[in-house]
Amino acid sequence: MKYHQIQPPPHLQDYVRYYWALESSGEPDEQIHFVTIADGSPGIVFQQLEGASFQEGRQLSPVYMYGQSTRYTRIISPASFSTIGVYFYPHALKSIFGLDSNELTDDCLDLDLLLNGKRLMERLESTSDVEVKANILSECLWEQICRNDHTLQAATRYALQRIIQSQGNVSMKDLRQELQVSERTLERRFQEGIGLSPMLFGRICRFQASLNQLRAQSYDKLSDIAFEQEYADQSHFIRNFKEFTGLTPFQFRKSIQETVENFPVLVQS
Repeated sequence: MKYHQIQPPPHLQDYVRYYWALESSGEPDEQIHFVTIADGSPGIVFQQLEGASFQEGRQLSPVYMYGQSTRYTRIISPASFSTIGVYFYPHALKSIFGLDSNELTDDCLDLDLLLNGKRLMERLESTSDVEVKANILSECLWEQICRNDHTLQAATRYALQRIIQSQGNVSMKDLRQELQVSERTLERRFQEGIGLSPMLFGRICRFQASLNQLRAQSYDKLSDIAFEQEYADQSHFIRNFKEFTGLTPFQFRKSIQETVENFPVLVQS
């Protein structure tokens, strides 16, 4: 598989982490099994396939937007494809499209339907150049921002930054006291702006920190990761890891080919 990453233009850098492109030229009768991993961010995927792709038995649209994930899922794709994706920052569904982010949590939708027939798919299909596709997506996103830009409330943005900076290890009680808001208010605002509760988003951030440590192999034994990421114990870390990947850390190291971050291929069953 060929992987390519493209940085967004300056005016989109507060919304888009990067664009990614992945190509595969497998045999027509072959399939690839992807695992989606909870990473705290929504995104967009455009896929040109020899066939159709399915997520948990549901056929995916050629161009779709997905929301926050609270669990892992499996996607089955034909082995021959050309895909480009947008990897957003956590607040993008609200701040770009004006959506309450929790409407798409653990779900996805046909982006052409959301854009009311602007036929983004046709424009993307008209070129094979990934840089041109990224430009088309950038134009679409900027048009939506100019129409719908909903800046996160200051309290939500502050809470988001604190949780990310602490890698999920900030006290929610302390955070509410800093913001002088109630638990219910903070949760409602976070659900609307990010698509998850602050507590669950924090758990995903801590899991991602542990996953990055596992990827970097910066540990002697798994208990080191559990300790450094402030899990109660190693078994708690393993349960949390399996909740968001479907695999134990050992299985992840042995059974995963991670060409695209947080969208790896399962190479063994």
